[in-house]
Amino acid sequence: MVTTFFTSQLQKVAITVFVLAAQLIFSQSKDSLKEHPIIPVNIQKKNFKEILPAQVLSGEELERLNSQSVADALRYFSGIQIKDYGGIGGLKTINIRSMGSQHVGVFYDGIQIGNAQNGVVDLGRYSLDDLEEISLYNGQKSEIFQPAKDFGSSGSIYLQPKVPGFKGNRKTNLVVRFKNSSIDLFNPSFRLEQKISKNISASFSSEFIQSDGVYKYRYKKKYPDGEIAYDTIAKRMDSDIHAKRFETSLNGTLNNGSWNVRGYGYMSNRGIPAAIVNNRFDGRGERQTDENFFVQGSFKKKIFPKLETQIKAKFAYDYTHYIDTVSSIKIQNQYIQRELYVSSSNLFSITSDWDVSASVDFQYNNLDADLVNFSYPTRYTTLAAFATTYQWKRLKFLGSVLGTFVSEDVEKNTKSPDRTEWTPSAFLSYQPFAGKDFTVRAFYKRIFRMPTFNDLYYTMIGNTSLKPEFTNQYNLGFAYSKGFSGSVLQRISAKVDGYFNKVEDKIIAAPNGSMFRWTMLNLGEVEILGTDINLQANLLFGNVKIRPLLSYTFQRARDFSDRGESYFGHQIPYTPWHSGSFSLMSDYKGWSFNYSFIYVGERYDVNQNNILYNYIQPWYTHDLSVQRKIKWKEHQFKASFEVNNIFNQYYDVVLNYPMPGRTFKLIVSFTL
Repeated sequence: MVTTFFTSQLQKVAITVFVLAAQLIFSQSKDSLKEHPIIPVNIQKKNFKEILPAQVLSGEELERLNSQSVADALRYFSGIQIKDYGGIGGLKTINIRSMGSQHVGVFYDGIQIGNAQNGVVDLGRYSLDDLEEISLYNGQKSEIFQPAKDFGSSGSIYLQPKVPGFKGNRKTNLVVRFKNSSIDLFNPSFRLEQKISKNISASFSSEFIQSDGVYKYRYKKKYPDGEIAYDTIAKRMDSDIHAKRFETSLNGTLNNGSWNVRGYGYMSNRGIPAAIVNNRFDGRGERQTDENFFVQGSFKKKIFPKLETQIKAKFAYDYTHYIDTVSSIKIQNQYIQRELYVSSSNLFSITSDWDVSASVDFQYNNLDADLVNFSYPTRYTTLAAFATTYQWKRLKFLGSVLGTFVSEDVEKNTKSPDRTEWTPSAFLSYQPFAGKDFTVRAFYKRIFRMPTFNDLYYTMIGNTSLKPEFTNQYNLGFAYSKGFSGSVLQRISAKVDGYFNKVEDKIIAAPNGSMFRWTMLNLGEVEILGTDINLQANLLFGNVKIRPLLSYTFQRARDFSDRGESYFGHQIPYTPWHSGSFSLMSDYKGWSFNYSFIYVGERYDVNQNNILYNYIQPWYTHDLSVQRKIKWKEHQFKASFEVNNIFNQYYDVVLNYPMPGRTFKLIVSFTL
């Protein structure tokens, strides 16, 4: 009943939004038929090159990197750790520079994806089919004309959906795609784009995913003395998934402005892969049903020659049903989250080299659950950001300060105290040599994350007196790029960064009397020292184009929480000292060949002590794919065959959650 009621409310909101959008479409369509139609003028950005360039995958690169989801594609970036619990339906989260998944802001079409319940975004839910670009920023964007939310994360991932584009006199684009793999994957999808008028376009896409999730893996365990305890081949169970995704958008241009409205829905029923422990290989019967919907919109316009404004808004509804009917303690829990978000940003140009901005955001979150003695919390968050950029010759500076004001209400029990925090950041870049594409850059940023609803209010676990978790980030690096003409080497670029991060008041869970009763505490202090290296080149051998990409990360992330503990100064769990990736893309006429290699070095599991018993071996995978494009009149047919984990290596990203061995995938798409 609760789900039906709130789904109907969401449908009413969605209908209202799209009726308003339709009215706007109709009014603009009539204007376009007048004798003097409005000619759209794109707002031109100033020539302010980013102080800290993002790591970016876009266009063809995304299609060619043997990736099923956003989480798979992000493995090729430096400075990150992926937690993957196995299979297509398993949870997939990202951690940037070892600061924790809750410190990562994930933005979809410019608006953050929220999860006030536990602060984690499952990146496995987001397909690559509708994405034009994925970008990763350490610190924040080198951009001040943005919502206050964009200033509020230690690291950010931006997922940019495709915007309809039409060649010549075309008014309709249609792409039909089908994926099938050796893990019983059935994955059809399509994307339809329609040009409605000179200034307005629309898109609609849908995807269906079905898989039993069954794959073979090798389970091998050794005793501390090196003797083999188990060594067997088994099949992974409880990793099935049935999911549906749909997305629709309206995009328009105005005189010196633009707007868009987007609706998104994701519904899934999946098994939750269990840990393989105590020589038990069968399924555990845990399942999760999700219903995630949101409607969001944005409006941007240049009001005066020196003043620009933008407004963004979002309503989101998330329903989760967790079921465990096999364990000794039977569990059936339902959670409902609602989020309302509104943002206003303004940019004023004082001079051609000096801009200032002011942004104000408001966000409302609440959480319902069918737990005993649940608090039913509601959170009101207001953010205010003030920022400036200044460019003097070859020196560029960005400074910002973010104010966060949080208050909460609960229906039961004690509420968390109200919070007010001001956090600054400063970014600097300098080009020492005129005419040379060599840049030195540095930044400092202090930011925090509020404890989640689970941290504060979860029954018998929450602690309403928890403090926010702070991070201090320091970064120093350089970037170099050079192009060549008339040679095999067309271009080479390099980015190198060294950084130091410190996490204060880290929130941890600790047992309280029994393993069934836990409590949340502020105990942690973690220091992270690391280096990221990215190298890229473009080569041309006659008609053959080759693009090698190399990324490498070194991290020493140590726990200094308690000097009296045996693990004081040890590497934190699941953070390898060394990791990296290498990919090689080549093109010859209508053929494309791709090779990729991913390596994650030795690390230790969640037991914290860096001892032999907790040691996790390095893992690596080799992937290959070949693509063929065939053009027929104005249409295009494309087929891709992929082999993942060529050498059939058995490995765990998360201990006791085995990953698939060698798999094959066929992707066929047709563009009308």
